[in-house]
Amino acid sequence: MDVEFDEVEGGNGEDSAVDYCKVGDETEIVFDVKEAIGREEDDRLGEIGYDDIGGCGKQLAQIRELVELPLRHPQIFRSIGIPPPRGVLMYGPPGSGKTSIAKAVAAETGAYFFLLNGPEIMAKMAGESEANLRKVFTEAEAHSPAIIFIDEIDSIAPKRDKAGGEVEKRLVSQLLTLMDGIKPTSNVVVIAATNRPNTLDPALRRFGRFDRELDIGVPDTDGRLEVMRIKTRNMKLDPDVDLKLIAKDTHGYVGADLSQLCMEAAFQCIRESMHNIDIDAESIDATVLDSLKISASHFKHALSVTNPSALRENIVEVPNVTWDDVGGLEDVKRELYETVQYPVEHADKFAKFGMQPSKGVLFFGPPGCGKTLLAKAIANECGANFISIKGPELLTMWFGESEANIRDLFDKARAAAPCILFFDEMDSIAKARGGGGGGGSEAGDRVINQILTEIDGVGARKSVFVIGATNRPDILDNAVTRPGRLDQLIYIPLPDYKSRLSIFKAALRKSPVEAGVNFEKLA
Repeated sequence: MDVEFDEVEGGNGEDSAVDYCKVGDETEIVFDVKEAIGREEDDRLGEIGYDDIGGCGKQLAQIRELVELPLRHPQIFRSIGIPPPRGVLMYGPPGSGKTSIAKAVAAETGAYFFLLNGPEIMAKMAGESEANLRKVFTEAEAHSPAIIFIDEIDSIAPKRDKAGGEVEKRLVSQLLTLMDGIKPTSNVVVIAATNRPNTLDPALRRFGRFDRELDIGVPDTDGRLEVMRIKTRNMKLDPDVDLKLIAKDTHGYVGADLSQLCMEAAFQCIRESMHNIDIDAESIDATVLDSLKISASHFKHALSVTNPSALRENIVEVPNVTWDDVGGLEDVKRELYETVQYPVEHADKFAKFGMQPSKGVLFFGPPGCGKTLLAKAIANECGANFISIKGPELLTMWFGESEANIRDLFDKARAAAPCILFFDEMDSIAKARGGGGGGGSEAGDRVINQILTEIDGVGARKSVFVIGATNRPDILDNAVTRPGRLDQLIYIPLPDYKSRLSIFKAALRKSPVEAGVNFEKLA
């Protein structure tokens, strides 16, 4: 550190307006630099580098190869006689880190970074939207090496045959022309991000434009642990915080969700110390600030009030129902434990022995016998996310929309894996096909076909388990219950004496019960 001293002339007497001190050979000068270091750290918090990206190491390595290499060493591509990549399309759920990856690549390469949000370039004057797009590409070539990052590209480049107006069609054509016009020597790379890659115009995804596509998906347990270590490295944590346990309990969380989790835990820590903090005071006592530490209980509270963002529009929960809440049905509990809980808790063992876990079970039996309660209990016991869907909720009057609802539902369940997908009243959407009855029957057949296709596709992500419940198994389509789909049929009977006794005890175990109440007689 360089320190400069000014020599001042002190006044005489107490009326001097100059603050000064005499420095001699024995004077000891102490520099208090805490505030300055704090400011520098605050500035660095706004910068993003590769060290700030967690949970997507494979994708980061690919994007460095596709973007950083052409910008830093374009001569490699010239020497072997191929053009460098022009565009990279990143897709994945909101909050998974697409924008952060693009900013990190720009910061690490030192490239000029143009952030282009899709809706921002739309203008009401004819031709103005296309002019805005051309201006960005022209400026990028003038400031090369440069990265153009188009966020939410689906808003400006939808499929032209489904575009709502002429502006969107012209904008797609303009973007195609600009992508083709990027010279191999211009040192410009275009990165685009979207949550819905299938809505983009196919011409954008051909070779020479956005020819490389990267799936920035939901991180697994190891990825979440890496993200949590990055998010908490500047936080004051209590020694009892176990990041591995938090990573294990946050199925389906993306980077933005984990940031929210850390923020909520920090706020809970502050809330608990509010009785020591005077908001109206100009400063807070140092001892109070030193006592603030985020503990495991704060993270536990944060977990109870946050959900994966991809699933907030569905009823997603980790239920608080345990096996103790389910009276009787001991044989059913044991069978469910082996069928559902083992594959989630011991996935490594299943992989080691090459075993394929069951994809689903079907509960059938009289109404009110505990089918829904059992589904919630097994979801809670194995720590999985839980999506409850009543069959009729998926059906709409519009052609093709019911099938789209089912596709979206399974996509979200896979994103939140391990996840239990519970279909109540399954007979309403999976009746036997080929019964005639005109257009309504045909729509029902298409819905069943979509469900069967999705259940077969669940095998790609073995941590999605389907549970169906019905009072009428006789009217279900036979293909639903064949081996490889909902192949475990479990009958939930009317409770016998022992089960009724267990139900009374389970239902009243948290209630004050008079000593004279005879459960055996009631059962």
